[in-house]
Amino acid sequence: MADLLPPLKPIAIKERLSILFIEKGHLDVLDGAFVVVDKSGVRTHIPVGGVACLMLEPVHGLPMLLWRWPRGGHTAGVGGRSGGAFVFVRSAGGARADRLLYQAKLALDDTLRLKVVRKMYAMRFGEVPPERRSVEQLRGIEGARVRETYKLIAKKYGVEWKARNYDTSEWDKADLPNRCLSSATSCLYGVTEAAVLAAGYAPAVGFIHTGKPLSFVYDVADIYKFETVVPVAFKIAATSPRNPEQQVRIACRDVFRESRLLERIIPGIEEMLSAGEIAPPVAHEEAVLPLFPMQKG
Repeated sequence: MADLLPPLKPIAIKERLSILFIEKGHLDVLDGAFVVVDKSGVRTHIPVGGVACLMLEPVHGLPMLLWRWPRGGHTAGVGGRSGGAFVFVRSAGGARADRLLYQAKLALDDTLRLKVVRKMYAMRFGEVPPERRSVEQLRGIEGARVRETYKLIAKKYGVEWKARNYDTSEWDKADLPNRCLSSATSCLYGVTEAAVLAAGYAPAVGFIHTGKPLSFVYDVADIYKFETVVPVAFKIAATSPRNPEQQVRIACRDVFRESRLLERIIPGIEEMLSAGEIAPPVAHEEAVLPLFPMQKG
């Protein structure tokens, strides 16, 4: 009878629930799975193997909890009223040496890096970037277009917009549109980081963004930001809800599903990196294979 069962394998990132947010309750690990216990003692098991990103309010004893994290190949987000700040959690089968070397080679070579940045620009704005521009110049052009896009989307939803300005340490001092945007982009960054790790790339090795733990996550997320979470943020801000952060998280969950975002991120990464026009390095003979090797269809 056992031979009739399919072999165990992780759930593909594109088939997982994008985000699951836990605001209140006692969180623990029981029998290799996360369990949330509410104030009345009711236990709810969390199917972490089917979730791409788990977002939590500040948790007492979090380091010990993460040490006991069930190995499921996903990312934990540790947030608060600011909508979520993400920390690295080990990912089963995640970082692969061949993909890391490929990504690093593209990022360290100025010519190859510029090719990838130009591709990112084209994917984001739907047009070929200006010729003979450096990465710094393209970054400046991109920044100007982003500021203008914020204004246009805010005007579309009738939201008064000044500028993108926020401080996560002083959350309540930010205006409503900025709070909604911060909550929305936090959801997007968490889902994107989960996809980056699942594909075997390094979140810190970026091309447009550099020098930050999530530089590559920001690079990839920016491709999809203005078609997914930014309109959601301004739409929620226009209604002035009592709990805007909660409403933004729910709306982001829906737009991720409707846009099939988790199905698009990894192919998108492959497309932007292929602009470097180099073949991924062949693994050395002594290289250790991934924990969960890809099965050919």
